[in-house]
Amino acid sequence: MKRSDVVWSLVGIGAVIFSCFLLYHEIRDISLDDLAESLRAISHHQWLLAALATTGAYAALAGYDRIALKHLGKKISLWFITLCSFTTYALAHNIGASVFSGALVRYRAYRTKGLTPQEIGLLIVFCSFTFSLGAIFAGGVVLIIQPELIHRLADVSPLVSVLIGSGMLAFVALYVLGSWLQFKPREFGKLKIEYPRLAVVRDQLIAGPLELLCAAAIIYFALPAETNPGYLVVLGVFLASFSLALLSHAPGGLGVLEMTFIAALPEIATTDLLAALIVFRGFYLLLPFALSLLVVLGFEYKQWVARREQPHE
Repeated sequence: MKRSDVVWSLVGIGAVIFSCFLLYHEIRDISLDDLAESLRAISHHQWLLAALATTGAYAALAGYDRIALKHLGKKISLWFITLCSFTTYALAHNIGASVFSGALVRYRAYRTKGLTPQEIGLLIVFCSFTFSLGAIFAGGVVLIIQPELIHRLADVSPLVSVLIGSGMLAFVALYVLGSWLQFKPREFGKLKIEYPRLAVVRDQLIAGPLELLCAAAIIYFALPAETNPGYLVVLGVFLASFSLALLSHAPGGLGVLEMTFIAALPEIATTDLLAALIVFRGFYLLLPFALSLLVVLGFEYKQWVARREQPHE
């Protein structure tokens, strides 16, 4: 393991410990009975909507790989792409990008389809950029449409929100312009990065925000209707908390997501917020993580059987 990996792993562990310490002081007076009551108050209809939102989020994540392969000019079955993407993100979301980014899963899977290490490296970079582009695009729109949201996280003028949002959308517009005019490619060692076709950029600007919109919807659907502040508010807080979780390198954003939501949504009972976040963690993180382990085991078993069936020279 490289020294940078160790450093970021320690940062992630430190972020988890610090966030959990702050979270403990916020929820130490909450009883498990109150939390269980909030979970029981979530209706079957809300559970179903949260499950559908989870399906939409992971379908959009599968789109990341499909778009990257489209950019590379590679054709692989949609079923294979979906399984590979699902496994990659389910593991990375839970274990933490600094410890296990999912690169190994993609490398093992796509090598069996004939992709070179350079192509797989470009695919990983492209998928990461698609996510970042989606977050910037969605964040910029929310900051402009709901500038007063910034008061929930920082004591600054709504004008600052509009300026930040405008800057974020300007970045997206510049990227679209670069694709349209086909700016000169950039090379980083053996890795050559060039602006994709407009059709690919269009797909990125659909899949990236869609994944975040669906992920935020899981929490939105699980909140009680009486105190629910509205989808745009939940989306804005989710984008901020998710970004902080990624920057902290805390596995699964443990503690970071909870603290951000508690701080930004004081009008909602803490037990109701925690219940909604438990639903989010169950659907978006834990269940996919368990299923992804089965996929990995099944894949490795098939590879082992294939090697045994090969004739010995």
